[in-house]
Amino acid sequence: MEKGAKIYVAGHKGLVGSALVRNLKSKGYTNIIGKTHKELDLTNQEAVEKFFREEKPDYVFLAAAKVGGIGANSTYPADFIMENLLIQCNVIRSAFENEVEKLLFLGSSCIYPKMCPQPIREEYLLSGYLEQTNEAYAIAKISGLKMCQFYNQQYGTNYISAMPTNLYGPNDNYDLNNSHVMPALIRKMYEAKMFSKSYVEIWGTGKVLREFLHVDDMADACIFIMNNYNGNEFFNVGTGREISIMDLAYLIKNIVGYEGDIKFDSSKPDGTPRKLLDVSKLEELGWKYNIELEQGIKNAYESFLESIR
Repeated sequence: MEKGAKIYVAGHKGLVGSALVRNLKSKGYTNIIGKTHKELDLTNQEAVEKFFREEKPDYVFLAAAKVGGIGANSTYPADFIMENLLIQCNVIRSAFENEVEKLLFLGSSCIYPKMCPQPIREEYLLSGYLEQTNEAYAIAKISGLKMCQFYNQQYGTNYISAMPTNLYGPNDNYDLNNSHVMPALIRKMYEAKMFSKSYVEIWGTGKVLREFLHVDDMADACIFIMNNYNGNEFFNVGTGREISIMDLAYLIKNIVGYEGDIKFDSSKPDGTPRKLLDVSKLEELGWKYNIELEQGIKNAYESFLESIR
């Protein structure tokens, strides 16, 4: 990407989008555009088409999406599949019609089968049944990935996709009704500390394993892929390391300084038992993560405290 190229970051106020903007600016990119949901509803086809006609971006990072944790995905599956499909279809189609030079679609590791061999390689996509608790979201993300590949195949476009592991960091969603596990645990531990609660209750057994990537690393990976890859493959983005939810909870407990107990509610769903990405393809291309988990959580906690002041 040329330093003066017009770059549209869809979802620039969100977790990944805001990290992309920070990273782009740090690398000297100056012509970055973004629209809030109030300014541009990406589920509105006519509005998206008008925006692309008027702005004519050279590059697009498609980081806008409706996201949430197990509870939200299980409760509102129709909303998750519909809104995400609309966003993807509108942006990718408008990018094509307005001759965007290159687009990067941001997916999710939930695209892979529930009982996938570990670590998960890109070729395992569509090799088995999805995890039911977030099936709607996963199908939408698979569709976005495939849409990019099919546009490349049929029209010779240059649309690429990145599939991140669990992300966390500044500008995360800390609403306990629809947040992911990392921000939910940070908020629960903080509130338990503030209100001197004797224990914190956490969904599931705590035994499932998860991989976490700081969002600033994710943004750096996306820009690296945009600048260093042209083709029809997609990339896993992660650390290649995993931790149990139980160990994660105790790590966050220590960072927050909460002194009570932790109780796990095994009657609640765990989700996929294990989900570790094989990131060798991206490492071979030349990128590797930089921020270790403990330091990343400290950074995320500081950002959370700033957001509630």
